[in-house]
Amino acid sequence: MTQTKLLSDMSKPLLQQVKIKDAFWGYYINLIREVVVPYQWEALNDRVENAERSGAVNNFKIAAGLAEGEFYGMVFQDSDVAKWLEAVAYLLHVQPDPKLEQIADEMIDIVALAQHDDGYLNTYYTLKEPNGRWSNLEECHELYCAGHMIEAGVAYYRATGKRKLLDVVSRFADYIDTVFGSEAGRLQGYDGHQEIELALVKLYEVTENERYLLLSQYFLSERGQSPSFYAEQLEQRGGQRHFYPDHTSIDLAYSQSHKPVVEQDTAIGHAVRLVYMLTGMIDVANQTGDRELLKAAKRLWDNIVHRQMYITGGIGSMVHGEAFSYDYDLPNDTVYAETCASIGLIFAAQRMLMIEPNAEYGDVLERALYNTVVAGMSRDGKHFFYVNPLEVNPCSCGGVNHNYDHVKPVRQEWFGCACCPPNVARLISSLGEYIYTVQEDIIYQHLYIGGEANLVVGKIPVQLQSNSNYPWDGEINLTVTPQHACVFTLALRIPQWCKQFTIVVNGHEIKQDQFTIVAGYAQITRQWQQGDRVTLTLDMPVMRMHSHPHVRGNIGKVAIQRGPFIYCLEQVDNGAHLHEILLPQDAELTPRYDEQLLGGVTVIEGKGYRIKEGSWSGELYSDEALPEHTETHVKFIPYYAWANRGENEMSVWVREK
Repeated sequence: MTQTKLLSDMSKPLLQQVKIKDAFWGYYINLIREVVVPYQWEALNDRVENAERSGAVNNFKIAAGLAEGEFYGMVFQDSDVAKWLEAVAYLLHVQPDPKLEQIADEMIDIVALAQHDDGYLNTYYTLKEPNGRWSNLEECHELYCAGHMIEAGVAYYRATGKRKLLDVVSRFADYIDTVFGSEAGRLQGYDGHQEIELALVKLYEVTENERYLLLSQYFLSERGQSPSFYAEQLEQRGGQRHFYPDHTSIDLAYSQSHKPVVEQDTAIGHAVRLVYMLTGMIDVANQTGDRELLKAAKRLWDNIVHRQMYITGGIGSMVHGEAFSYDYDLPNDTVYAETCASIGLIFAAQRMLMIEPNAEYGDVLERALYNTVVAGMSRDGKHFFYVNPLEVNPCSCGGVNHNYDHVKPVRQEWFGCACCPPNVARLISSLGEYIYTVQEDIIYQHLYIGGEANLVVGKIPVQLQSNSNYPWDGEINLTVTPQHACVFTLALRIPQWCKQFTIVVNGHEIKQDQFTIVAGYAQITRQWQQGDRVTLTLDMPVMRMHSHPHVRGNIGKVAIQRGPFIYCLEQVDNGAHLHEILLPQDAELTPRYDEQLLGGVTVIEGKGYRIKEGSWSGELYSDEALPEHTETHVKFIPYYAWANRGENEMSVWVREK
């Protein structure tokens, strides 16, 4: 390799170094362990009544010679098993569970039996098109599935020390390395759905085999080169396509293959593919010191976050192609905002924090996590959103208006294309990796999630305990316990939504000349003693948020935010026809914690107005005066909690009077 210097020596703690003890996230982590992972295992085995059939486990059994039958499902069905195994690995990393580990070991045995002698592993091509390997990289997700299985293998090895799945994926990666490359006789191509790039970097990190890093770098550098690899393969197949037989042309922008990645500056195409690619770009740039690649990653990040991201942290505004549209095109009702896309955005934010701790990356991570991602799963852990709208009218769903066929007013039990449920499971079960990073003599705290972390700062072990009622309350209490008295820096992210804050150390408020703000982090440098206490109090006002004027659908509207949460109106609290509600500019909005509602949430209440019933003539159009408005009580709940009380209207943006 021509470049080997890392851009950063930042490190994140391993999962066993962070024990989450947090009222908000503890519920979801326990839900993942006790309900979601077992439920998803049943779904993957086709044992959930009324849920769409998966076929994913059975495909592996057939490919392993343990069952008879035909392949069932999407071409990427293998990835659901891989993501489930990865989620299990994270759970085992934090807490032993012999029964769950045995189930996972048995599944890994099946996966190993399904692997070919040369290392190839893919049940679709094994069972359905045995002579079609690598013939349709644009559409058929071979490298995508490989990437997810690699991530599972790495995670399972780190959690248990067992090498079986790691050896399987290493053999697979070795085989892939013989198939692709610039040498004569190899495929000079790349995957249609980015994923393997970031997975190969993880494999490199755990094995220290540089081939895997070089292969990831190759896939990124080859993407977007001319002539089009996809076009060449399409010609070799005689124009035959997998998903859309009638399409004769290739949309290169859909998979970010329209130009080399280092030349891209606008988020375009399938949203999940782009943020997975972005994560891989940051990973490779970090490992190789490729600053041009990092600059391109930052350009894409800036375009997403400042021009194409919803206030909830959702991305990908078009149902067509599950894709980005154009700058400021952010409709609320026809939005796509796939849960997986926000998860991918979180991956990218975490990787950027590994290179340069900037509060913007932490803010975006928090925004997507507390809103779109946690909204993607119901409180019971058995129902999921694929699409995350900001405005829903159930009357337009269910096939009445086909422009809304993708929008669901309630979460679904399972999906034939079930990428989002296991993705939510693996993210939440690995949440301990997202809270802290350490750089030389600085501990950065990015998320305020309660628990205990055992970190190493400048070769000195430091225990950090965090306790709070966050995200409902802005007071975060930390206890700092180094092995012995030593000097280092504690850097606390000050969220963008917080305009005022105080820091108290051992009962004494420290003034602004006793800490510095660097890239949005309050840095406290001092000699820390065992048991030092720090209280960070973040002002958490109710905020009225407005969109950029170019966002057409939000002109004259306001959204409500408090702390990391975006709020919404639901019909169950405010009656039907939410679009008729007006919120006065001077209306006082009051937060109130309701422990009986949805497991306990802070609601926001105030005075509003709505169109008075009977104040319109009844005509479709009329030249009469505008309808009268009458005073009403309005109640907002956190966006993540909507659709847990049955089918009803919902709206994030409200007209402002």
